[in-house]
Amino acid sequence: MAVPKHKTSKSVAKKRRTHYKTEAPNVSVCPECGEAKMMHQACPGCGSYKGRNVLAKDEE
Repeated sequence: MAVPKHKTSKSVAKKRRTHYKTEAPNVSVCPECGEAKMMHQACPGCGSYKGRNVLAKDEE
């Protein structure tokens, strides 16, 4: 098994990890109510997905 001969410095390790960034989630607009929602998921505002109601919302 290969073993490093010298310690990897902090700066070298951090330079290698500069591409490990997180991305913001893709957000789209619901065509029914206009609220922002995650892609390929039911709308949290009106409960619709692909034009049909999939989540029952409580009427208050």
